[in-house]
Amino acid sequence: MEIPKQIEEVLEKLEKAGFEAYIVGGCVRDEIMGKTAHDYDITTSAEPRETERVFSDCRVVETGIKHGTVVVLFKGMSVEITTFRIDGDYPDGRHPERVSFSRNLKDDLARRDFTMNAIAYSPKRGIIDIFDGKADINAKIIRCVGEPEKRFSEDALRVMRALRFSAVLGFDIEENTKSALLLKKENLKNVSKERIFSELKQLLCGENVKKVLLEYREVFAEIIPEIREMFDYDQNSKYHNSTLFEHTARAVEAAPPKEEMRLAMLFHDIGKPACRTIDENGEGHYYGHAAKSVEIADRILRELKCDNMLRVRVCEIIRYHDMPIELSGKAIKRRLSKLGEELFCEVMEAHIADDSAKQEFTKARVETAREAMRIAREIAREKPCLDLKGLAVNGGDLKEMMEPSPKMGEILGVLLSEVVDGTLENEKSALLARVRELLR
Repeated sequence: MEIPKQIEEVLEKLEKAGFEAYIVGGCVRDEIMGKTAHDYDITTSAEPRETERVFSDCRVVETGIKHGTVVVLFKGMSVEITTFRIDGDYPDGRHPERVSFSRNLKDDLARRDFTMNAIAYSPKRGIIDIFDGKADINAKIIRCVGEPEKRFSEDALRVMRALRFSAVLGFDIEENTKSALLLKKENLKNVSKERIFSELKQLLCGENVKKVLLEYREVFAEIIPEIREMFDYDQNSKYHNSTLFEHTARAVEAAPPKEEMRLAMLFHDIGKPACRTIDENGEGHYYGHAAKSVEIADRILRELKCDNMLRVRVCEIIRYHDMPIELSGKAIKRRLSKLGEELFCEVMEAHIADDSAKQEFTKARVETAREAMRIAREIAREKPCLDLKGLAVNGGDLKEMMEPSPKMGEILGVLLSEVVDGTLENEKSALLARVRELLR
């Protein structure tokens, strides 16, 4: 395997000191799959104090020494080294109460979550694959090491990890592992919201996300109960040929694989059941559902400990996801003035994802959104005045003509609107002349 020179040298130093040492886990899995690994974890028969002595010429940080982990700063690289270990009981459903160190690699591999993550490698000994993880990787299967129920009872986060791997890698979950995962999903209550949300964000950005959302919807309802009402919800709409949750899963998959976009599409219609009206023809309508979806999404994202910047961005995309699209330059300039180029384009991406997940005849609206994005980017390249900062006058200029007051802000808003519409030139003398007109 091609591994960084520093990692090879760390393994070699441990071996020369009389210990076994391997890279293990995700980095080995990625190498087997032909992907470039980014993080390299090392496992060794050396106990933490022995590791510290081997690297006495380096800075060593005791990040998790009671669990056998130290971090060695070696030639510019931060390397995590953990002793072979056997985990004790998991009384909180997340962390072992105690660990005992071992000199046997098999003990360490046997405590890991999935066979694909229980493979070790060293340049000296090659691949050590006691649990046939390589075969499962080649078959694109996620299988627990040992007894699946025990694995998920030990650490409930493994439920979300299994779904994340399935969504990102495109692997299926083996039947016994799937059954145990569904049986133990309630244990997710033992996991911090931050850890769940971290896995959810990665999962949503996976290529296989639609299949995972639909197949494991009850797991998602465990962490977001509000989505359960969407599961078998018939929208009674000519625009839709699927349930509300099926439409949502398709829209998520159709969106660009960015956290803010995938989260926005997960929640973009969550307010629909609360807004439903039926017309005289039996057709369902959902007036105001975007605002209701923002309200629900904001609450859920706060509960999941989403960072404020991402939460606000997601809610803004949802707020405007169904706004009408006009293709005139003037209309798009107004939208750019209100939203900015980045948010406007994300809203158009939301339109595209939403319409791609509806009936076939709505696909024509996808091209409208794409054209709106093209026009918006063309306008933005010309760097027109689209906000108050771009106006050739400011409040200081207006102080010579009027007292500071809320009216000053209103007048600046009028100037900006007329400049954006192209009815007023963004030139200081023209703007001040217009102010005098407004003050008459």
